[in-house]
Amino acid sequence: MWLFVFFDLPTTSKEEKRTAQQFRKKLQRDGFTMMQYSVYTRHCASLQSALVHVKRVKSFIPNRGHVSIIQVTDRQYADIYNFWGIKSSPLASAPKQLE
Repeated sequence: MWLFVFFDLPTTSKEEKRTAQQFRKKLQRDGFTMMQYSVYTRHCASLQSALVHVKRVKSFIPNRGHVSIIQVTDRQYADIYNFWGIKSSPLASAPKQLE
């Protein structure tokens, strides 16, 4: 069983930024890893374990913003298509030849 936490939290003020950062840190402490900036995932061995983590995440959801949690089976997770673009980086300059 996999848990996905999707969120969109306001970050216009210092307090909102701090709240969003605390939410991310709490997710990480609970074993979630970042898949994308506002998408975190966690594997759970059973439905009961998943429900414990859902309850825990619900306990620290900020008052403002939007948070969604979805449960996905291992079989469904295996069918995910992931695509990464090619990262472009500047070419290193050629070394100067000795004369």
